[in-house]
Amino acid sequence: MRIEGTLTKWNDNRGFGFITPTQGGTEIFVHISAFPKDGRRPAVGEQLTFEVETDAAGKKRAKNLLCPDRPAVRPRSQSSRSRRSERPGLILRLVPLVLLVALASYGYSEYSRRTSHRPVVAALSGGLPTSAFRCDGRTHCSQMTSCAEATFFLRNCPYVQMDGNHDGVPCEQQWCTGPFAK
Repeated sequence: MRIEGTLTKWNDNRGFGFITPTQGGTEIFVHISAFPKDGRRPAVGEQLTFEVETDAAGKKRAKNLLCPDRPAVRPRSQSSRSRRSERPGLILRLVPLVLLVALASYGYSEYSRRTSHRPVVAALSGGLPTSAFRCDGRTHCSQMTSCAEATFFLRNCPYVQMDGNHDGVPCEQQWCTGPFAK
């Protein structure tokens, strides 16, 4: 049998409250799980219809609540249909992907074109081939592998710091004196 009542007390933090029946009588306990799952929180003063059950301890509690003042919730099938119609089609999902691939391809081809046509720096007077060394940003002796490489960098590359005493011989302590001076 359905009973009408008003939610008179509600503890939102703990998720329960009490309903006072319209015909009078004692307050009936109600838990948040008895309310419709429509996304709205219960509010004090809200009109409700419910059934009463008795738990194992003999206490009455409300179940199968209906909230006549709330707007009806759409059936599940309608909402899933409307969500499906809101999704973009396969073509609209592929267009951004195709644009991204095209942009990446263009960027890679430009990068490859620019790095493969770097100008070759003039060879050392010592007869080294022109492609043996290139200015690539190294500036210190610790980054070199031979005296010839250090000499090339000192003569042809900007901002190198390999000739501390400015005598024209680079990396004198590491590469260009002693057994490693080749």
